Amino acid sequence: MNKIEPGIGISRRYLHDEVADRMRELIRTGEMEPKARINEGELTERFGISRTPLREAIKILATEGLLELLPNRGARVASISDAELEEMMEVIAGLEATAGDLACRTITDADIDALVVDHEAMVEAWKTGDEAGYFSHNRRIHEGIMAASRNTILANIYESLSGRIQRSRYSAHQTPEQWARAVSEHERMIELLRARDGAALAVLMREHIRGKKSVIAANYGAAETA
Repeated sequence: MNKIEPGIGISRRYLHDEVADRMRELIRTGEMEPKARINEGELTERFGISRTPLREAIKILATEGLLELLPNRGARVASISDAELEEMMEVIAGLEATAGDLACRTITDADIDALVVDHEAMVEAWKTGDEAGYFSHNRRIHEGIMAASRNTILANIYESLSGRIQRSRYSAHQTPEQWARAVSEHERMIELLRARDGAALAVLMREHIRGKKSVIAANYGAAETA
């Protein structure tokens, strides 16, 4: 694993929960890459904690599938097989479809306005070729629709599952045609949210995620072998 730069310390009552949150973000952003070994010394120094809450956090992330425990050798960031990735993408597609349907029943005009701000920024990033900016706003839109579903259980399942492929999903290089199609589909998402057409949005969300399978699979494979 690449050297982790020291960061701010942790000072909450349940240290292992906070450490787990921090480590999830490191995995999702790609700072801790697939198959990377967990360096306990670096992490305890970074977070300003002892090894006990760190090891509790590692156990939590192992139960979520984000880490793999290695007998007598610590832990590493989990890898995902092609078959697992295929299955995960199908489930995520279903979760986002459900979120879209529910969101159309509960979303407010203010919620939609906030999504439009991100959408417009995403389109501008697309036009200028700013991939990092594009994916940042893209992610906020998908998470915003999930939040607008007002379903905590759905959101928790989604967060746990999508976190395993988040880096590949929101950094996967696309062809110009794939990129243009994604932007067009996002335009349609906003239209359907305004119309509160949950059935149509559910169909679109499912197909939108399914359309990313090959791109994400290729990107994830590259990350695994890098």
